Amino acid sequence: MPHHLTHGKARTARSVQRWAGAVALGAAAAITLAACGGGNAAKGTGSNTSTGGSTAKANGPVQVALILKDFTNPYFISMENSAKADAAKLGVKLTVSAGSQDGDTTTQISAIDNAISAGDAGIIITPNGNAVNPALNQAKAHHLLVIALDTVPTPPSTADLTYATDNFQAGQLIGQYTAKRLNGKRADIAMLDLSNTQVVSVDTSRDHGFLTGMGIALGNKNLNGAEPKSGQYKGQMGGSGGYKIACQLPTQGAVPGGQTAMEQCLSKDPNINVVYAINEPAAEGAGAALKAAHKSGVIVAAIDGGCAVIPYLKNGQVTATSAQFPGKMAALGVEAVNTVAKTGKKPAATPGLGFFNTGTKLYTDSPVSGVPGGNTSQLAGVCWKA
Repeated sequence: MPHHLTHGKARTARSVQRWAGAVALGAAAAITLAACGGGNAAKGTGSNTSTGGSTAKANGPVQVALILKDFTNPYFISMENSAKADAAKLGVKLTVSAGSQDGDTTTQISAIDNAISAGDAGIIITPNGNAVNPALNQAKAHHLLVIALDTVPTPPSTADLTYATDNFQAGQLIGQYTAKRLNGKRADIAMLDLSNTQVVSVDTSRDHGFLTGMGIALGNKNLNGAEPKSGQYKGQMGGSGGYKIACQLPTQGAVPGGQTAMEQCLSKDPNINVVYAINEPAAEGAGAALKAAHKSGVIVAAIDGGCAVIPYLKNGQVTATSAQFPGKMAALGVEAVNTVAKTGKKPAATPGLGFFNTGTKLYTDSPVSGVPGGNTSQLAGVCWKA
């Protein structure tokens, strides 16, 4: 949902007004990468139904359309850069387009129609909303392989496969870290979520993952805020003690929202020593509020893995983050379409999940024994940037 957050427009979005320094390439612009010389692109199999709605085996370069939410969010720029690099390596002809902003489905629908008309082998997309579903279904009817990135569509069958982060696991990692780092101390917790006006899957998954890692029971698996407000935590990786959830407020996944929410939380309970943040911009805002209030030693844990968080991890304003890897999602999408077009072999979801899990990893410069992870120097080599 990155700082990118799917469905919640928070980054992820899911949220990154702060990252607006990224270069805007133009909403409807298309960038074509001809990684190999000459030859026609492999086309969809309009007359071949033996591949179950996917593409035919191709003899020449495979043509793929990458359709992003926008061209300004570093999360999606990372996808673009990785997809282009992988296309060059594989000899895939890649066309890149995007909406004018998060939520722009009209431009994405036009890009889908263009991919069908061009006879592309597949579409790789970060959908801006369910309004694109009929166009994607039309693409599948024309035997294009449809790959979603970052968020499983609703319904999931809209895409042949989704490459995404296991958001529950990402939250779980920072919960495990937090409990172990507390080392038995009482936890006064501020929960800085995405929204309190709608149920968003990435919001509940990350929130509930954190609580589970902390060893706090969930009151309702489908809703945030239903857990017991006080009791005992027992971390999955160690660490146990008493806890109180001092406040739970929305941030919209943005820096101003994180700062305002943290200020309100501190007014309710000045002794807060643990902050869960839906993403890194919200965590940065919380850190600014804590600094202004002259609070130190507070654990601020978040999810994203953007390069912009590194200075805040180094100065302690953010304590730890669970990174996700959007570039890997896009590269795997390119490889999947190319493989199907060349061999007819379709990719499969991770067992037990309705998507392919592209992984997550904890990064902090304040490690605790028994909780695996990396430091900021290692994050710098894998983080996503403009």
